[in-house]
Amino acid sequence: MEVIIENLPLYWEGLLRTLFLSVVSGIIALILGTLLAAARVSPVAALRGFSTVYVEILRNTPLTIAFFFAVVVLPRLGVTFQQFEVAAIIALSAYTAAFIAEAVRSGVNSVPLGQAEAARSIGMNFGQVLNLIILPQALRTVIPPLINILIALVKNSSVAGAFFVLELFGYGRQMANANGDQVMAVLLGVAFFYLLLTIPLGVLASTVERKVAIAR
Repeated sequence: MEVIIENLPLYWEGLLRTLFLSVVSGIIALILGTLLAAARVSPVAALRGFSTVYVEILRNTPLTIAFFFAVVVLPRLGVTFQQFEVAAIIALSAYTAAFIAEAVRSGVNSVPLGQAEAARSIGMNFGQVLNLIILPQALRTVIPPLINILIALVKNSSVAGAFFVLELFGYGRQMANANGDQVMAVLLGVAFFYLLLTIPLGVLASTVERKVAIAR
């Protein structure tokens, strides 16, 4: 336990960086995922096709490939970053958006079709129906699964530690290398600080799920 106490500042710094990666990536993923979900139910075939291909590819490939593309492939294509954190945010956001898109799409499909038809009958276009009628109801029902996706995002951010980003896992790896005889204790410390992030989110997801169930 001494190694944990001695390195509390590093754990704290790693926690803050993990929180930063998760919050920024989560916000971007929520926006992108909602747009992808809207595209999947769009009457425009090209948008539906693009969204479907994007979601299926990202959902069925490992996160490591997304990181490899952002960290290695994009710079070779001329897209360079001053900090590896930017590449990590791109990878996490793009990957998580695919799962958010599926969750939002399932919420959209849960809204009775008659409501959309009634809205169109009074002259609303597709954008108005989606933004004013469908999405507000859909997002309320998918908040619990969205929180679970964000919990997965927090844990997935640990992959960034293998791509030159010093977040919680990255600092943990450094501490493990510097304290080879106390690797288990170092990793237990890393796990504890991840739990500080994920357990409150899990409690929030359960609370919201109960409230949504009562509202129904």
